[in-house]
Amino acid sequence: MKKTVFWGVLTVAGLAAGAAAAGTMDDVKARGKLNCGVSTGLVGFSAPDANGEWGGFDVAVCRAVAAAVLGDPSAVEFVPTTGKTRFTALASGEIDVLARNTTWTFSRDVDLKFEFVGVNYYDGQGFMVPKSLGVSSAKELDGATVCIQTGTTTELNLADFFRANNISYEPVPIETNAEAQQQYLAGACDVYTTDASGLAATRATFENPGDHVILPEIISKEPLGPLVRHGDSEWGDVVRWTLNALIAAEEYGITSANIEELSKGTNNPEINRMLGTEGTLGEMLGLDKEWAKRAISAGGNYGEIFAKTIGENTPVGLARGLNAQWTDGGLMYSPPFR
Repeated sequence: MKKTVFWGVLTVAGLAAGAAAAGTMDDVKARGKLNCGVSTGLVGFSAPDANGEWGGFDVAVCRAVAAAVLGDPSAVEFVPTTGKTRFTALASGEIDVLARNTTWTFSRDVDLKFEFVGVNYYDGQGFMVPKSLGVSSAKELDGATVCIQTGTTTELNLADFFRANNISYEPVPIETNAEAQQQYLAGACDVYTTDASGLAATRATFENPGDHVILPEIISKEPLGPLVRHGDSEWGDVVRWTLNALIAAEEYGITSANIEELSKGTNNPEINRMLGTEGTLGEMLGLDKEWAKRAISAGGNYGEIFAKTIGENTPVGLARGLNAQWTDGGLMYSPPFR
């Protein structure tokens, strides 16, 4: 069994090395579209609407990268992936970037040979139960059946939490969020556990969301963000600084409403460098001077994207919390554009 896992890891790492060597940005430009790995459907983060149009918080990252590189935020092929298939899809070159509520961990970064380009959502694992269960704390879940997605960090976190609290559980393995929702609502499990943001997104789709409660315990750190393959630093830089541009734009007050005016020039050199009226940052990335302007224009700055996809006035209803700007007590912080 251990040998099988070992060779599986080697296979993913080997695929990643081979795919990265080709030069991803050249491939994307030649293809004329970005292949972006997303979830199989998580409301607010990545899901198709009734017309098959993908939208959401993670989808916005894909569209921003496509706008920066190709000049068109719609030049994206969205590739649904599960917790099990996402890493093979990236390693093999089937996708150019994975933007799918994926936790940055040591082993994924180092052992699987992926490069996380940043964090777009600071999260933590939580638990959702029906109100009728009469439970107010995860420590009261002794003997519960728990729906849990395979191939995720939540499996080990769950085992650690129950062992540390000397309580037991029975796992109900599932592969997709849709399957988890179906099993949970059918009563096949007492509890659904995943990232707290995912629980909120799932609950928002229920016919009676008020009948379900997310328990107060957050049992892990889950820094979620987009990732690319090791070995292609140029492509990693493009995706990283596109994400940084969205975050920095919010800090500097660059919005979808005022970006055209600001791109004529301001008295803030940082804004001018970002929007291409000063310096040669685009050239350093192998892009033109308006790459960041296009990325921000695609869906707005980080705060605008958050508000319209998963914010407090959406069905998902998430507060900014740790994902507020550093100037507002959060952890969102971009390195300088200079």
